[in-house]
Amino acid sequence: MNTKNTFALVTGASSGIGLEISKALARRGYNLILTARSEHKLISLASEISDKYGVKVDTITSDLSD
Repeated sequence: MNTKNTFALVTGASSGIGLEISKALARRGYNLILTARSEHKLISLASEISDKYGVKVDTITSDLSD
């Protein structure tokens, strides 16, 4: 499957299982949309993943429990 134009949405992406899922998807070439409550962590993570895996990463800061 060509993942070049495919995005995956990962909730809770700033730590734990969400973080590991984000990295696994990026390794497979998926572009990402990451959500979590911590804007600072998301921005840092987005930059790290984009640089390391060469994928597009967008972020949405939100508490989805609301």
